[in-house]
Amino acid sequence: MAHPHRHLFVDISSHGFGHLAQTAPVLNRLAELLPALRLTLRTALPPEKLAQRISVPFELIAAASDFGYRMIDALTIDGSATAAAYRAAHAPRRKYPWGTDFSRNVERDAQLLQELRADAVFANVSYLPLAGAARAGIPAVAMCSLNWADLFAHFFGREPWASAIHAEMLAAYRSATFLRTTPGMPMTGLDRVVGIGPIATIGRERRGELHRKLGVGTARIVLVALGGIPTRLPVEDWPARANTHWLVPAAWQVARPDMSAFEPLGWPFADLLASSDAVVTKPGYGTFAEAACNGTAVLYQRRGDWPEQDCLIEWLHANARAVEIGGDALRSGALGAALDEVIGAAVPPVPAPEGIEQAAQFLAALLK
Repeated sequence: MAHPHRHLFVDISSHGFGHLAQTAPVLNRLAELLPALRLTLRTALPPEKLAQRISVPFELIAAASDFGYRMIDALTIDGSATAAAYRAAHAPRRKYPWGTDFSRNVERDAQLLQELRADAVFANVSYLPLAGAARAGIPAVAMCSLNWADLFAHFFGREPWASAIHAEMLAAYRSATFLRTTPGMPMTGLDRVVGIGPIATIGRERRGELHRKLGVGTARIVLVALGGIPTRLPVEDWPARANTHWLVPAAWQVARPDMSAFEPLGWPFADLLASSDAVVTKPGYGTFAEAACNGTAVLYQRRGDWPEQDCLIEWLHANARAVEIGGDALRSGALGAALDEVIGAAVPPVPAPEGIEQAAQFLAALLK
């Protein structure tokens, strides 16, 4: 007899907060569809970040199974460090003549999944647990707007050492069904790709409350949020703008009357977004999708060389008020004209985050 308490093993990449922003609403909805669901999460993200977004109980394995990309800051990849990390993760085994370090880790994951008695695996977007699930004979689903194999091919595909690593990555992704979010990269190299709609948390619009809390009258509120990879902008040198109040990360420790840290407010990020006039950010799925679905205007600076950003930017311009700014403007705070333009633009119809229900129903059917 099948055990009524289905057990889902969920692996969330710690490369920024976007993977959590995609995964959490799906888990929250899935728990409504399957009330007896047992969740085990593996991620290296801070537990308080998980608690802010995941509203259902879970057991936590505090570990990272992928690193995605080594970053210098939110906009800059450390190519040599990333190459070294991939080569180490997939190195030929020293002690035995067969296999690689990756194949040993696949065996470990397969063993872990069997010990946990997982009924299915859900990964965003590490390929190791997908390979482990295939080895253990457990169904697996990946979900994301990108996959590490396509990014690896983009950055390292011409290197003589890359083809064997890329083959291991692709085999892992091809062993699972891949739910490709909207927006998302083409993923033509994968076998079982299922397109789903956007995923975003809809926040409560609490503009009046935010103005009162900050004591800023009717000033425009502009959220500065560059995602989960620490990056410091020299905001204390930005020119003060009449009728504009900036919300910035607490870690920046800014002391200016027209700037406040947003974390001490204790609000969900989606509520902050929905209550702000605009957000200043970089191309990333979480902030772009949530800004569009909450009707918030966006100023963004492109990332140097990040293949996922083109599909994100194209979708954002079709679904939200958005203006691109240059790096110099962002560093110097010369954002006045761009803010006036983007906030004054006509608001397009707000996209519905249909991917949440689609992904949750797909997982529920698999677990039933």
